[in-house]
Amino acid sequence: MISRAERSAIADWWWTVDRWLLLGVGALIVLGLVLVMGASPPVADRLHLPPFHFVNKQAEFLVPTVIIMLGLSFLPPRQVRRMALAIYVASMGLVFAALLFGPEVKGAKRWIFGVQPSEFLKPAFVILAAWAISEGAKRRDVPGNWIAILLFPATVAPLILQPDFGQTMLLSLVWGAMFFMAGLHWFWLGGLGAGGAASVVLAYRFVPHVRARIMHFLDPGQIGGVTDTFQVDTARDSFISGGWFGKGPGEGVLKQILPDAHTDFIFAVTGEEFGLLFCMFIVGVYAFIVLRALLKASRDDDPFCRFASAGLALLFGIQASINMAVNLHLMPAKGMTLPFISYGGSSLISLGITVGFLLAVTRKRPKSSVLFERAETGPVGTPAGVAAE
Repeated sequence: MISRAERSAIADWWWTVDRWLLLGVGALIVLGLVLVMGASPPVADRLHLPPFHFVNKQAEFLVPTVIIMLGLSFLPPRQVRRMALAIYVASMGLVFAALLFGPEVKGAKRWIFGVQPSEFLKPAFVILAAWAISEGAKRRDVPGNWIAILLFPATVAPLILQPDFGQTMLLSLVWGAMFFMAGLHWFWLGGLGAGGAASVVLAYRFVPHVRARIMHFLDPGQIGGVTDTFQVDTARDSFISGGWFGKGPGEGVLKQILPDAHTDFIFAVTGEEFGLLFCMFIVGVYAFIVLRALLKASRDDDPFCRFASAGLALLFGIQASINMAVNLHLMPAKGMTLPFISYGGSSLISLGITVGFLLAVTRKRPKSSVLFERAETGPVGTPAGVAAE
């Protein structure tokens, strides 16, 4: 046990980090390994790989993920901002490289050097947006809101070109929620909502696979019959087959024919093998992490930490909600993973960055450190040099 009297960096971290958030994320990591172990063998068999190929790869990916998550959680807010800026610049460079040189997979160019850079872009974007909004709130000479507004199209434009409408929608929702928390006038919020609706209409009109997914969701029989919705129909049948208590670990049958059973539709496999009650427990774990982070954000005196905590929590929670909604056929397929449970290297490391930043900005800090940060930037309407004097 680490003593409170100890003054090492590890001791300071242990007594200031939110251990409940750590516990919730640790539970998801363990659950992810167990559920990938149950869902992935049929997929590995179809690809002529060893039965536990994806389980072993998941465990390998978790090593750098946990190291990155814990390493980032040691950073003070200023270093969080700097690290986010570096990740953002590197990720944007890789996104453009993927557009120019990456292989085309299922009609999209999202991969380069074996990674999906848009995954790393998400937490960095949230931190930079929180930084801009908080600076605008503290200093009237800084156009923080305008910087955050311009940051959004600059970030999502290359994602639309890939195309990756799932990540674009996720970032749009988080960005809009952050501006809502910043107290943006309802007129502008309405304009943002109208812009989002117009984007959906344009995507439906000019992007064939988006139109097909929406039509399949609204009226499966209109385009090609049941084969067009094979994945979501099989996922729904998995929940029905599992009932309240499930068939037991490894006893699922529909995972044998369910594509992406270890990634996008692992929640459906969980429903068949462990039952709806266990699925509700998983939902509860996600809800606990998000609500805990939002509670911490509401009590934080530092505007940057407040916006960053809320934004990262929403990024985490909305991604989980979208994945589960697709599995339950409540929205069109988006190709989005279930955080820490779905198999995936880029997704796991991105989540490690997200949670690492979240743990860093939710750590307990003495009032003096918050006042020091404010003194460097100046209070509302006061230039930094005046505050420093």
